[in-house]
Amino acid sequence: MLTFNKLVRDKIPSIIEASGEKSQFTILDEKTFIRELKKKLLEEVNEYLASSTKEAATEELADILEVIHSLAKTHQVTIDQVEQVRQKKYEERGGFEGRCFLVSKE
Repeated sequence: MLTFNKLVRDKIPSIIEASGEKSQFTILDEKTFIRELKKKLLEEVNEYLASSTKEAATEELADILEVIHSLAKTHQVTIDQVEQVRQKKYEERGGFEGRCFLVSKE
């Protein structure tokens, strides 16, 4: 038996069962869920960093976005609220389209 000990998407238990394999799952309490979401975010970011094609990068960005949606819910904010904060910061400080790299400051 393989041991994973990681957060998985909601339909994974059904997918595993439908394949005829056996597995063991548990439902996490809120504190543990948030901790595991943070670990999942790091996992997905690392997979994005390792991606080498547009398709793979797109898949990993979608996974990152899914985790962000779940994290927002745990903080009882909507993605629209997160987007409003992002937009405000964009208006005040800009984005990253200019590729500006700060070398030093005195």
